[in-house]
Amino acid sequence: MPTADATETPPPFVRLLGDPLRWRLARELAAGDRRVRELVSAVGQPQNLVSYHLRQLRDAGLVTSRRSSFDGRASYYHLDLARCTETWSAAGTSLHPGLAAGPAAPVGTARVLFLCTGNSGRSPLAEALLRHRTGSRVEVASAGSHPKPLHPDAVRAAAEYGITLTHRPTHLDSLRRRRFDVVISLCDRVREVCPEFPGRPEAIHWSIPDPACEADSLPAFRRTAAELDDRIRFLIPVLPTPAKEDRS
Repeated sequence: MPTADATETPPPFVRLLGDPLRWRLARELAAGDRRVRELVSAVGQPQNLVSYHLRQLRDAGLVTSRRSSFDGRASYYHLDLARCTETWSAAGTSLHPGLAAGPAAPVGTARVLFLCTGNSGRSPLAEALLRHRTGSRVEVASAGSHPKPLHPDAVRAAAEYGITLTHRPTHLDSLRRRRFDVVISLCDRVREVCPEFPGRPEAIHWSIPDPACEADSLPAFRRTAAELDDRIRFLIPVLPTPAKEDRS
């Protein structure tokens, strides 16, 4: 059995998220990227206090921020789940080496829609990566508010995951009558124009810049694909399994 030093303090991860407000903020961000005003509304605390605790989470490397591509005055905050996994595992094993992260929960047959503006890079990449990781166990589609042809660097980035990316640009209006369980917006602009879908699916926002805007776009697409794949790994275990009567 492990021995304990009476003077040993809890690991930083435990101390950090042991604070009730920081825990609530982390829980909100675990559901998707948020602006400060949204977090203030969710936790019912003053903005200066929320900003202080967000800074604590950022300093610990658990939270990152990114300027909104829709409103440059605002920033989206993102919980780095991969970093949380590492620090959570380290905290657990410091208590007992047998405490390790368990296997991912089985995936359900959820219907997922990814949205971005052009449907030429981020959303088709996300669609392909989720399908690649789940096979036929998840129904997945993508669309855009202003569809454009598939970007060649999206194809190249997908190929590095063993994926042959082929996609016909799709306008989100053509899918607005379909039922989805989860709708994920991948850019700040499309979040502002996202229509309502039947059945009130869960709405998630991932604030990801458009890699096509970079002068050297292939490295940007590689970074985007890596970020999407990382987020998708943590999405899969929590996808809902709709009842048969809800599927139409």
